[in-house]
Amino acid sequence: MDKDSRNTSAESSGLFDETWFDPIEMGIRDRIRGFIEALMDEELNEALGRARYQRPRRAVGAETTRETVGYRHGRRERQLLGSFGPVSISVPRARLSDADGTSQEWRSNVLPRYARMTKQVEALIAGAYLSGTNTRRVRRALAALFKGAVSKDIVSRTWRKVQANWDAWCRRSLADEDVVRLVLDGTVVRVRLDRKATSISLLVALGIRRDGQKVLLAVRNMGGESEAAWRGLLDDLVARGLNAPEFVIVDGAPGLEKALGLVWPEALVQRCTVHKHRNLLAHAPERLHEEVSADYNDMIYAGTANEIETRRKSFIRKWRLKCRAVADSLEEAGERLFTFTRLPASQWRSARTTNAVERLHEEFKRRIKTQTVLPSAETAAMLFWALLASGQITMRRVDGWHTLAEPPALQCIDLAA
Repeated sequence: MDKDSRNTSAESSGLFDETWFDPIEMGIRDRIRGFIEALMDEELNEALGRARYQRPRRAVGAETTRETVGYRHGRRERQLLGSFGPVSISVPRARLSDADGTSQEWRSNVLPRYARMTKQVEALIAGAYLSGTNTRRVRRALAALFKGAVSKDIVSRTWRKVQANWDAWCRRSLADEDVVRLVLDGTVVRVRLDRKATSISLLVALGIRRDGQKVLLAVRNMGGESEAAWRGLLDDLVARGLNAPEFVIVDGAPGLEKALGLVWPEALVQRCTVHKHRNLLAHAPERLHEEVSADYNDMIYAGTANEIETRRKSFIRKWRLKCRAVADSLEEAGERLFTFTRLPASQWRSARTTNAVERLHEEFKRRIKTQTVLPSAETAAMLFWALLASGQITMRRVDGWHTLAEPPALQCIDLAA
């Protein structure tokens, strides 16, 4: 085999040789171009009341007059970026007559002024960014699909549009949100502050509507999880019109519980049973972890309130003798660990823990895993919101939502040991 033959063979066996390109893409793109141009021509025909080269309509009556709505005056080329790739569109031009004898340039609703890409492309770019990458990687990832039409500046502009939506979301009214249950929890993320990687806490408020649907109410960086930080978040919810929830699930942080007592003193508060389980294990030697877990789960997941009450008393008596720190930790939570027993049994699964928010935390951290440090605290909060707003994370109704309208029982279980 001669040298030229070897070179030809090597080139044809490459990953992106000519066999990767065929006329189908070009044919589809031409059809799309023609379809968009036909849409705009039809839109202009309707605005002028006549097709191209057709005479203006004449009024029927005693006096015949010519109705001139406007006139065409050529076409111009515009570049449009869609999920089909970049195409050049020939846009018709026209002027429409006003009642005062002046005229104005016709504007297409199909292709708005200054629009350079379709909303689907904007969503695709924002979604790629939200998946945990940065502007440069988004540009490289979409370069082949869009033939290099997506620049770093385009990605940045698209992200700024997302940021404007974020700002509006943070200020929106909550007066119409029929929230009956609130789940409050914080999560720690790494961000860059003063050119240094720093851990911050994002405070998250998740609401449960009366129809059982979960809704994200707020996600904020308040400088930590202190009483003042949580009070600031709760005051913001109240200022935006949120009615006092009937039932609040918390992780047990002292600052959060104090803030709740000041803002909504009448609300029923449930301490997360999973967080308390971790606290119990932290107070016991490792060799006793399995036994503590078995006794605790038998108590928490019992079928009735009476069974929970009986098993709690047995748990306290046993562990006072075997490892008093475990019993003391359980008693520290008081009745707030068992507030869920005042609800219908069908709601217990969703009311015992902060799992609804914890799942969001896990998914959020999985999406940002490729970015070990986020650019800023605001970016971290915005990413959390945008993953839900863009549909990348969806939330289903809570278990037992059919009984959310039922009032809670007046008393919790008897805590006497």
